[in-house]
Amino acid sequence: MILTITMNPSVDIFYRLNTLHTDDVNRCNDYQKTAGGKGLNVTRVIQQMDQPVIATGLIGGPLGIFIQEELDKQGISHKFSHIRGSTRNCIAILHDEGKQTEILESGPSVSEVEQADFLTLYSDLIKKSEVVTMSGSLPQGVSNTFYADLLKLTAGETKVILDSSGESLKQALLGKSKPYAIKPNETEIAQLLNVSAEDMEHIPVVELLEDSLFEGIPLIVVSKGADGALVKYHDELFVVSIPKVKAINPVGSGDSTVAGLAIGLLQDKSIEDVIKTGMTLGILNAMQEQTGFVNPAHFDELFSKINVDKIA
Repeated sequence: MILTITMNPSVDIFYRLNTLHTDDVNRCNDYQKTAGGKGLNVTRVIQQMDQPVIATGLIGGPLGIFIQEELDKQGISHKFSHIRGSTRNCIAILHDEGKQTEILESGPSVSEVEQADFLTLYSDLIKKSEVVTMSGSLPQGVSNTFYADLLKLTAGETKVILDSSGESLKQALLGKSKPYAIKPNETEIAQLLNVSAEDMEHIPVVELLEDSLFEGIPLIVVSKGADGALVKYHDELFVVSIPKVKAINPVGSGDSTVAGLAIGLLQDKSIEDVIKTGMTLGILNAMQEQTGFVNPAHFDELFSKINVDKIA
């Protein structure tokens, strides 16, 4: 079983406009409302690949009920911890030939009692989980050490993929209980190590991964977008090259990659095939209009076109 965690989910609202008129009324007939948040994108893709998954996290208010109803419609198992505050909206407006404007609510503030309730729920759910994904930002009121706290509770052979950034990721990496895998991009690595953008141009990413902050992390996938990825697995290094495809909506491709990594680990695949599964689902997401959706019918074809080359 794969357990996905979304601590700050949202109802994602997508508007498509020919032109965005500021300081004026914009009427829209092309829109979607979905259960969103990085972890729920991960969940959807795992479910679409017909793998066992259960979603958890924090929800509240009418929008929290909407998320549960949407997951029920899609046949996705879930067990959330409820809070008094209301789950947030996140709005994306696609306009003016491919431009995208986003309005992201910060979300509700979560009390210490509500956090403790979630920790109790999590302690129960991990007993049945072989792989856990932790994705996205933390809501207001939650300490940046919260992912580190979850890692302390993760027992036995359970593998955790942590897809976060900034201080919450840094605190998790500094803790004694480490995630099994992380998926930062080059910018996030620079932020973690306080390296300027100018210095990044002269320092190889491979060298940055030797920093003590990354000690004890078996799998590090450095996303490079359309250029593939650089992967460090224990002491081995891999370069991943991917085929060129027509990208329709790349938003959520990172979450889909996490879903693929989780599936590969659940199925105990070789490290090369774990990487290829992650990259394949990331590409498939980019080929779809909806965020966090893939077409499994094209999986085998794309999987065969991804190269994972060991360089050290």
